[in-house]
Amino acid sequence: MKQRNRTNNRPSHAVYLVEGEGESAFWTKIGSAWQHEDGDGFNISLSAVPLTGRLVIRKRQPKAEGGAGQ
Repeated sequence: MKQRNRTNNRPSHAVYLVEGEGESAFWTKIGSAWQHEDGDGFNISLSAVPLTGRLVIRKRQPKAEGGAGQ
């Protein structure tokens, strides 16, 4: 199976630890994911491995131009 070389590509997704439910949920980014070229899987790199909570993988969003406060 052919996979993308993740060292040369930006991750396609972000990995979050989510604790709690609804509006009071606390999201912490703990890693990144690179989608396989065939679309059937991911390579995942985590900076932490949680014991509780749940993992959520979301597509990366482009950063807003100009930054906050402008």
